[in-house]
Amino acid sequence: MRVIRVFPRRTRATPTDPLAYVGSPDMFAEADAVHISVAFTRDLPAAERLAREWRYVAPVSIGGPATGQRGEEFAPGKYLKPGYVITSRGCPNCCWFCAAWRREGPTREYAIRDGWNVLDDNLLACSDTHVNAVFDMLARQKHPAEFTGGLEAARLKPWHVARLRSLHPKQLFFAYDGPEDRDPLHEAGRLLLEAGFTRESHRLRAYVLMGYKGDTMDKASARLSDCIEAGFMPMAMLYRDEGWEPGEEWKRFRRRWSRPAIMASRSGALDD
Repeated sequence: MRVIRVFPRRTRATPTDPLAYVGSPDMFAEADAVHISVAFTRDLPAAERLAREWRYVAPVSIGGPATGQRGEEFAPGKYLKPGYVITSRGCPNCCWFCAAWRREGPTREYAIRDGWNVLDDNLLACSDTHVNAVFDMLARQKHPAEFTGGLEAARLKPWHVARLRSLHPKQLFFAYDGPEDRDPLHEAGRLLLEAGFTRESHRLRAYVLMGYKGDTMDKASARLSDCIEAGFMPMAMLYRDEGWEPGEEWKRFRRRWSRPAIMASRSGALDD
């Protein structure tokens, strides 16, 4: 069965094989079915438009995280470029701002496929056996490991740190979303730095959520600076949902805190 996958926009994770399309069909498009994959809720209107355009090629279905659809076992290279891998879905936490636990429910472990960029909702919430097996898989890869899905600082253990250090990863992402994350992030930074990770390598990263109701730029700046102090280069992330869109001032603020070169200079300033 010939299935074309369609994506509203191209990202670093978008597949590039001949059956992966970004946007409208071309004159060569032939398929038995068309799957439109939507990662971001803001792309849902574009997905509906694409569904109308692609219905003349083959029957169309719309899916993906933005639709609230529960994910199933990961198929490498199908909806994400080869190298990206998901070994579990779901999360035991119920963070107010996060859709993962609402969409996926509690943590579910799946068969581990080869890849090097781990996108699990909360890998460290998995069993020790599963986490060790993921680390074993990553150790076999020719590419350095990346954890862009994020690791939960509060669940980080010394044995995790030892195994992460042995992988020599390209980057590890954690999160600093609210005051409750401060102490776990600082403890994670201490463990990682003591194990041999360095601030200068900028391999230690942290997503910093901002722009939600009640947040201020002073509060966000404090979290960002505190993140650097803990040993992590921050990546500013704006909060959005169906009823909330941050203003232009927040968007400009986020851009100032999301460029690696600027983050490196700020980190250096704090180190001095």
